[in-house]
Amino acid sequence: MKTNKYDVVIIGGGTAGVSCAWNCGKKGLKTLIVESNSYLGCSITSSLVIPAMKTSDNSINNNFFNALYNKLFSINGAITYCDGNRGWFNPELTKIVLDIMMREANVDVLFESKVKEIKQGKNKILSIYIEAINNDNKFDNNSGLLLHIESKYYIDGTGDGNFCQKLNCKILENLENNSQPISLRFIMSGVNIQKFSEWIMAYDADRNVTTSCTVQGNTYLSTAYTWDSAKWALSPIFRRAIENGCITEQDSNYFQIFSVAGTPDAIAFNCPRIINNNLSRSEAYMQGRMSILRLSQFCKKYLTGFENAYISSIANSLGVRVSNRIKGKYVYTYDDLISGKTFDNPVLISNYPVDIHSDKKDNSTLKKVIHEYQLPLESLMSADYENLFMIGRCISADFKSQAALRIIPSCFSMGEGLAKYLA
Repeated sequence: MKTNKYDVVIIGGGTAGVSCAWNCGKKGLKTLIVESNSYLGCSITSSLVIPAMKTSDNSINNNFFNALYNKLFSINGAITYCDGNRGWFNPELTKIVLDIMMREANVDVLFESKVKEIKQGKNKILSIYIEAINNDNKFDNNSGLLLHIESKYYIDGTGDGNFCQKLNCKILENLENNSQPISLRFIMSGVNIQKFSEWIMAYDADRNVTTSCTVQGNTYLSTAYTWDSAKWALSPIFRRAIENGCITEQDSNYFQIFSVAGTPDAIAFNCPRIINNNLSRSEAYMQGRMSILRLSQFCKKYLTGFENAYISSIANSLGVRVSNRIKGKYVYTYDDLISGKTFDNPVLISNYPVDIHSDKKDNSTLKKVIHEYQLPLESLMSADYENLFMIGRCISADFKSQAALRIIPSCFSMGEGLAKYLA
């Protein structure tokens, strides 16, 4: 079997992975993404995690974000919302644009592929064997669908640290058994957004919760409700729907919706939030889809403008907030974050709050930070292998700090910051 050689191999083409790959390719590094799905983007595509949350105006390593936005904007797939957030992307068009960007950066992509075996020496990964469902003529392969890949650097962009776990890397302990509930997002189309906007803006006067604006001639909006005891304008409507048996109490635990860039009649839902953390992933999908059915019926019956709406998309993957975190050369802490500690080699600067969802009423946390904070490059470096790195949710950080670092713009910056180091 002939070896296919690279400078950088990224396992997982999610938000951090595509940013890292694009930047590595632009810097002339021969780069490969190994992706288990048939498309890139993961959270912003298959999980429907849109829009990307807004972060600091002083953020760094934004080249990928800017390029992605500009390309999506050119095909009516991105907008800048009235609060200045440029992260309102269309998830289906994002799949296409990510393909375009990888080609332009000369990044090779293996879809529907997984790492089958890893060869390692002392403190170093030597090569990997990839099981590819569909062979690709770019690769010299004489043994069916098993490809031998050798690279200078290997990057775990799987979100859950799956590649690092195969290597038995140290995983940071969860001493307090902390967790956050997962979500299964969906989209409804056929919504009369103008009608709904006029109704909800009149119904809810709290502009910290409900907003609407016109962008390029189309109406875009956002609103929310949770089962917490905070004052929510939608509370009487949800209570009535529960009493009438339209939805369950658990269905009402979290409700957040946004318009979708470039679509005149679609609303994206950041819910249902599945609060039973002991469910298997298979059970979570089934429970989530049943909740989606009930929530869609609730919207059609109780929300003005949804009368003719229908479920047009359900996320192909769960929205996961917490995952395994791999021990790196530096373990970033909550104290580092809230103190605004600075570092010699930061990969990101952010002011996004510590955002911890809970499966219990009145127990979630959204703690704003006084200082902007930085994440050091060393938190992306494996403590166990000199040529292994982590980006995205599985970085070397404690539970509370990861709850602020996990947002999409920060993952973009992580990938780009690491690419600069590798080049």
